[in-house]
Amino acid sequence: MRAMRLMLVALPIAIAAEVLHWHDTMLFVASAIAIIPLAAILSEATEALAERTGPRIGGLLNATLGNAAELIIVVVAINAGRTELVKASIVGSILGNLLLVLGFSLLLGGLKNGVQRFDRSKVTIDATMTILAAIVISVPSLFISEIGDDFVRVESLSLLTAAVVMLLYIASIVYTLRESADDRRYGPVIEPSHNGPDWSPAVATGIMAVAVVGIAVMSEYLVASLDSVTHTMGLSEFFVGIIVVPIIGNVAEHTVAVKVAMEDKMDLSLAIAFGSSLQIALFVAPMVVFLSLLIGHPVNLEFTTPEVVASIAASIIAAMVAFDGRSNWLEGAMLLVVYLILAVGFFYLPGAM
Repeated sequence: MRAMRLMLVALPIAIAAEVLHWHDTMLFVASAIAIIPLAAILSEATEALAERTGPRIGGLLNATLGNAAELIIVVVAINAGRTELVKASIVGSILGNLLLVLGFSLLLGGLKNGVQRFDRSKVTIDATMTILAAIVISVPSLFISEIGDDFVRVESLSLLTAAVVMLLYIASIVYTLRESADDRRYGPVIEPSHNGPDWSPAVATGIMAVAVVGIAVMSEYLVASLDSVTHTMGLSEFFVGIIVVPIIGNVAEHTVAVKVAMEDKMDLSLAIAFGSSLQIALFVAPMVVFLSLLIGHPVNLEFTTPEVVASIAASIIAAMVAFDGRSNWLEGAMLLVVYLILAVGFFYLPGAM
């Protein structure tokens, strides 16, 4: 985390690029780099506040604010009418967590520690719900493509689906909190260790607010410079959304997952990778549907065929890795290869060049 804070130097550079009207590429790169440490600080403040409020409230805070940085970027993009970017970033975050993060965790953890074992009973539910995340992406897309251009029916289907998914997410939070309470009562439980600053609730809340504002401003710069950058660098808005934006918003969390895997704490590493992807699919995606309607740029749950196929493939292979209760570096390499192949495919989609 300390190394990431050095990236805060990009914050004044981004502001200067905006005020002094420097080239949009400089604005895009500086704002993207600045979001990384701001997201890390937001995560630290959330963890510090969670520790102070106890396991139940803390669990709720982590469940709702775990992907706050990416949600902020998405809201800014919705406000700018970038619906393609928004939907691509949702799928990209799921793919990034299940393939890129989990892949690096298994690869580096396996190379350092050999075959690693974890509690299969604790991971099975997350792995099963990962399959559900693919269903959330694929099934509405299938029905919406059959409905056609009837806006009212498409939007109604998206809203109803989002509401049902949100209820499931709430149920999963309740289950997790109750299970954690039982673990504390009857035996040891593996929890993420908070090694960050020992902030009071007031200080943590204040830092969270500052980080949110900073991420929102940098996201505005990022989205505003998108057209020029995609033209200059030869990237499509879709590719930026499905590959670049998820990496920017989740670097801090990704780093933690890989670090604990190298410390042979695979239960925690898997919990981070699966939990983050589930937050995106079962919380952020429904929130996008509701918020976009309020903002005035409705976003439905219709995704492209490549996005649907990629989501299904990622969920299946990640679940297969988790079901046997052990992992090795080769499985991590396979996940990374799948992610690389998908990234190359997304780059060469029509409009990407």
